[in-house]
Amino acid sequence: MSENKNVGYLFILPSILGILIFVIIPIISSFTLSFTQWDLLGDIKFVGLNNYKSVFSEPEFIQIIINTFVYAVSTTIFAVIIPLLIAAALNTKLKGSEFFKTVYFLPFITPAVVIAIVWGWIFDPNVGGINILLKTHLTWLFDTRLAMPILIFVSVWKLIGYNVVLFLTGFSTIDSSLYEAAKIDGAGWYQTFKKITLPLLKPTTYFVTLVTAISSFQVFDLIYVMTSGGPNDSTNVIVYSIYKYAFEYFDIGKSCALAYILFVIIFVLALLQRKLAKNSD
Repeated sequence: MSENKNVGYLFILPSILGILIFVIIPIISSFTLSFTQWDLLGDIKFVGLNNYKSVFSEPEFIQIIINTFVYAVSTTIFAVIIPLLIAAALNTKLKGSEFFKTVYFLPFITPAVVIAIVWGWIFDPNVGGINILLKTHLTWLFDTRLAMPILIFVSVWKLIGYNVVLFLTGFSTIDSSLYEAAKIDGAGWYQTFKKITLPLLKPTTYFVTLVTAISSFQVFDLIYVMTSGGPNDSTNVIVYSIYKYAFEYFDIGKSCALAYILFVIIFVLALLQRKLAKNSD
């Protein structure tokens, strides 16, 4: 029996080493660095909570937090509701549903950088297709009022396919006899959706919402390629600020401090979401 255990430990050793080297050690190191001052070249100097105090006192910090919440909340709402409705339609065995499943999923498997470049070109004020199509002269990504909505639109467009697949998986767990019974009782589409589909999809909806929210709070690639946090910090979010502190300002301490502020925000929101999900049961 002990020999079998040793063989088992040997098989899982690579995974344990991978988690230790690429997850646990970086977490401990970054948390430690958040209490230090370091520019990647000089000596590491312990400064206590100064990095956290400095981050909170930055004039643009409130704007960054607001931008992050606006982006994450808006993306989560639309990237949950729209896929849910699409999945409900596809679940009715709509003609050509397999084709639509493939079409919706393609944006998700396309690299985010490629998507950002393509949509950045589409919304280019000089040669972009959207101005030509709509016969407008808007600056789109260079407008403080339009840049964030465009980023939200692109993010939702990319996430729809994946969330549709997740909801379709949830639909497959619902007993079809329930729909047949509701139909016999004369229930309409809305009543069936409200009384049967939504309650039985709660676990799936909770998972989709949580995953979408976490990924939205961690957005970086779309903003880096499409707007670089501009114009006038109107699309600057926490993760992009982490990058700027680390690789533009070479302030590793502040970068790590901001990373753990983001961790606390996501952790608290996940707990609240879980509590709300339990209370709704």
